[in-house]
Amino acid sequence: MMVKMDLTQTQKFHLVPLRNLRRRRVYLLTVSLGLAIMLWYLVAYLGKFPAFILPPPELVWKRLIQALIDGSLLRNTAYTLEEVLAGLFLGVSSATSLGYLLAKSRSFERLLAPYIVASQSIPIVAIAPLLVIWFGPGLFSKVLICALIVFFPVLINTIVGLRSVPEELHDLMRSLDASRWQTFRYLEVTAALPVFLGGLRIGATLSVIGAVVGEFVGADRGLGFLINVARGQYDTALVFVAVFALIVMALALYGLVVLLEARLLSWQNRPEQTI
Repeated sequence: MMVKMDLTQTQKFHLVPLRNLRRRRVYLLTVSLGLAIMLWYLVAYLGKFPAFILPPPELVWKRLIQALIDGSLLRNTAYTLEEVLAGLFLGVSSATSLGYLLAKSRSFERLLAPYIVASQSIPIVAIAPLLVIWFGPGLFSKVLICALIVFFPVLINTIVGLRSVPEELHDLMRSLDASRWQTFRYLEVTAALPVFLGGLRIGATLSVIGAVVGEFVGADRGLGFLINVARGQYDTALVFVAVFALIVMALALYGLVVLLEARLLSWQNRPEQTI
């Protein structure tokens, strides 16, 4: 009975600092957002900029409400999100599959590494028009652009994570007569997961960039298309609205990866239980 009480008190002792830390983060985020809006307001009014150059916060807010009422913001956001999620899935799945093969075969890595590095030396803005020409201005070309921009960071982190597994642990699995699948599941995936999730954080934010680049090149829907239309009409407030929607989307995807990381790597943060 005393042991159970001690363990419960230890867990509560570790939970209190975590709650305080979360409250502090929320407080700092609220303060920083408030200061940013105040600075934006002061610059817009003291500088006396016209609305088509720097609209004040209240004008952007009114434009946001208008875009929500007419459905243009939600419609275009949903289309861009579809591109991002599909591109993220395609890029991550292909990068992890190829990354596993490269991590296991040095000769295969020497064969493909020059082509992979060379492909990353070309800006995605230069490749995007070709992909739109080859595959059309529809959904697939945007998904492909997102996948390409996500591919490299996830690939590198997958290789680094798998190769960071100590050889002694492989020897231990072999001494236990573990199958290749058991070694992969219980050793390699667990050891490589922290590094892989770090690459997924980067890929989640980059996928939004890939979708917008594709929509800039050629599209009739999406937030990138909405920015192009607003820019042509000198509707700078709508440009701000679309940009903020992209920021929220990127932050949401990043936050989902962080939550996934906290769930999958919870064993790393467990407090030591002393009896």
